[in-house]
Amino acid sequence: MSWTLEKEFQFEASHVLPHHLGKCSRLHGHSWKGRLVCEGQYLQESGSQMGMLVDYSEMKKVIKPLLKDYLDHHHLNETLKLESPTSEVIARWIFEKTKPHLPALVAVIIDETCTSRCIYRPN
Repeated sequence: MSWTLEKEFQFEASHVLPHHLGKCSRLHGHSWKGRLVCEGQYLQESGSQMGMLVDYSEMKKVIKPLLKDYLDHHHLNETLKLESPTSEVIARWIFEKTKPHLPALVAVIIDETCTSRCIYRPN
């Protein structure tokens, strides 16, 4: 028996992929959607989170400062200090920043457009 929880978040941001051979080498933006994915086999047995794998409000609390300070309405090349912030790199960046606060985190999903999605799940 196991549980999988997903907490969705969204942000508006611009980026440039300077090495891309197509139009993404120019400044452009997206309405990004993302999800933090937590998994586990055991629920909290006591306290205010009894019966929960992870409280959704904890997931929200972890992603909120990243949205405010680095992602939402920012230029990702600058705020993430990345030369080429692709969906793949952004998903890994978010995972690395949130994992220390969410031990049950197993993946970060990033939708760059309504038809393009990246799932980062480290080995």
